Amino acid sequence: MTTVQMAPEAPGAPVTVAATGFRLAARRFSHNTLAVIGLAVIVVIVLFCFVGPFLYPTDQTHTQLSQANLGPSAAHWLGTDAVGHDVLGRLMYGGKVSLMVGIAAGILATVVGTLWGSVAGYVGGWVDAVMMRIVDAGIAIPALFILLVISAITTPGVGGLIVILGLVSWLVPSRLIRAETLTLKNRDYVLTLRAIGGSHARAIGKHLLPNSVSTIVVAATFQVADAILLVAYVSYLGLGVQAPATDWGGMLSAGLTAAYSGRWWLIVPPGLAVILVVCAFNAVGDGLRDAFDVRGRG
Repeated sequence: MTTVQMAPEAPGAPVTVAATGFRLAARRFSHNTLAVIGLAVIVVIVLFCFVGPFLYPTDQTHTQLSQANLGPSAAHWLGTDAVGHDVLGRLMYGGKVSLMVGIAAGILATVVGTLWGSVAGYVGGWVDAVMMRIVDAGIAIPALFILLVISAITTPGVGGLIVILGLVSWLVPSRLIRAETLTLKNRDYVLTLRAIGGSHARAIGKHLLPNSVSTIVVAATFQVADAILLVAYVSYLGLGVQAPATDWGGMLSAGLTAAYSGRWWLIVPPGLAVILVVCAFNAVGDGLRDAFDVRGRG
């Protein structure tokens, strides 16, 4: 009988350790029921906000006072508001703004925090001390207070709100990435690169950041949830995006007084939407953290 031997793997074959790690993390994530439910909720809400307006078109620009304050019906599934806007359509429209601002601001905060924390942790010494004292000073000032001051000075649009939220939310991710960098920079592959004259930029870009992906992804997930909450806070106080644009926080603010008159449909839907999406992102973040946790792997 002839025995067929497999050819040995080529010396230059790519290492698949990282890919295997991500597959194991995905498998662990899929076994986390709460995280999977959270991911499903996010997908449903994204489809509701971005695809829903095509299936349920409404006019969210012009006022229709003759249709104001109508209760839920076949014509208006969640009723209308004080100026005649369909509440279900407005929930989609406001959700689109909330999600865009929250996700973009969360990503911006994570990017800034990642760059700041990786540089501080890698360089160390007095540079690390100065950079992290700046972070400590920033954390000591509540983000909501900074947002209120900025909003009192200027009226930001969607783009401005993204930048402002991103620049007040990067502090916590920077501390997480710095801690990860302090651990990774003493690994053999980083020390070898430095010994053979590799640049600092290459050490950070080729080794430290790729090996911090799990921490970065988890931090980004929580930052998105925090940014969506901050958008709701600021808009609830009337300092968010301006009419005719709106978001869930703006809908809560506009419907608060009407709720005392029994028009619950103006405040319950946006309130539930904020709670659902924030809880969903937090559940996904917890699931990702557990999935990437090496100590939890059996």
